[in-house]
Amino acid sequence: MSVKTPSDSKVNMTELVLPNDTNTINNLRGGKILHWMDIASAIAAGKHAEAIVVTVSVDQVSFDNPIKLGDVVTIEAKVTRVFRSSIETHLVVWAENLPTQTKYKCNEAYYTFVALDSNSKPKVCEPIQPETEEEIVQFNGAQRRREMRLVLAGKLKPEDAKELKSIFG
Repeated sequence: MSVKTPSDSKVNMTELVLPNDTNTINNLRGGKILHWMDIASAIAAGKHAEAIVVTVSVDQVSFDNPIKLGDVVTIEAKVTRVFRSSIETHLVVWAENLPTQTKYKCNEAYYTFVALDSNSKPKVCEPIQPETEEEIVQFNGAQRRREMRLVLAGKLKPEDAKELKSIFG
């Protein structure tokens, strides 16, 4: 069995912003981009797990720049870390104005999924081995993000969040 890397799960999804995707000022609706991001990240997590995955959390979503009617949106998603049956993915969203060929970063987020077996029960997944400096940073940060999600959800006591305690004391 070969070791899986974040690159093995990488997904690039492209969409065109059409009128029914926009709000009254011709910007892509936030709900629509979150929907597209969920699809792209679910594909990445599902590829890694070789299973059906379900979304369990969305966090650290930033909306840096509006996406305009007619822009082409590219969503880059890949797995950053695996925790038993949960899989964290990182997404970066780019938009491009085709007439001006201007490309700009719009959004970034982390989505977490749980892989399911054929009985819809959590499935244990293979870990990943980060290779690049960026992948190592995201891999190491995933434990802190996970602890923060669990503390905020009331599933982990703050005093038991070892990685967070190492930062905040």
